[in-house]
Amino acid sequence: MPAGTRGDFSRRPKADSGESVVSAVCVFCGSSSRVAESYRRAAARLGEAIGGAGIRLVYGGGRIGLMGILADAALGVGGRVVGVLPEFLRGLEVAHSGLTELRIVSTMHDRKRMMFELADAFVVLPGGFGTVDETIEVVTWRQLGLHDKPVVVVDVGGFWRPLRALIAAIVGEGFAHPEHAKLLTVVSSVEEVLPTLHDRPPARVEADAKWT
Repeated sequence: MPAGTRGDFSRRPKADSGESVVSAVCVFCGSSSRVAESYRRAAARLGEAIGGAGIRLVYGGGRIGLMGILADAALGVGGRVVGVLPEFLRGLEVAHSGLTELRIVSTMHDRKRMMFELADAFVVLPGGFGTVDETIEVVTWRQLGLHDKPVVVVDVGGFWRPLRALIAAIVGEGFAHPEHAKLLTVVSSVEEVLPTLHDRPPARVEADAKWT
C-alpha cells in the first residue's frame, strides 16, 4: 500500500444511505485489440452507460483495445473521462488525446494509486495481467479494511470463471475467510453494473477476519 494512502479514503460509500453515492467509477480492462467482438461490445456499452448516467469515468488513459473503446463510448454520449497514464506509456504513443483530462504520472504504482483516489467504485471488464493485478490489489486493500469501495466484476461470456474458481479455492483451503468472497460482486452483463452499484451495499468485513 503506498505510504499515506490511508488518509485518502474520505469518499466511502454509505451502506445504509439507500442511495448511490458513486460519482466516479474506475474501470479496469484490457488494452489489446486482438480480442473477441463480445468484449469490445461490452466495453462500448459500459462506457455509454457510465457516461450517460453522468458518472465520471476513470481509467488507464489508453486509446487502444477495450480501453479506447470504453473511453470513446463514454465521450460519445457527453461523458467526462479522466485517464491516468505513466509517462513511459505516453512515450509509446498509446495515450488517448481526446479525453476530458489526461493525468500523467511517473510510475505504474502512481497510476494505480491515483485511479484509486479518483474513484468511488471499481468495475472490471475482461483484460490481461494488468487488469488482474489492479483488481486483486483493490480487493486486497478492501480485505485489509483500507477502503470500502464496491468492486464489480463483469463476467462477459464466462471470461472470469477461472478467477472465480481461484477465489473459491483460496477460501476453501483456508487462506481467506468465507466472507472475503463477498469483497467483489460478479455480474454477467454490463447492464447489471449500475443497478448493482446503486442497490447493493458494500460488504463490510473487519480487517482482523484475515487472520481468524
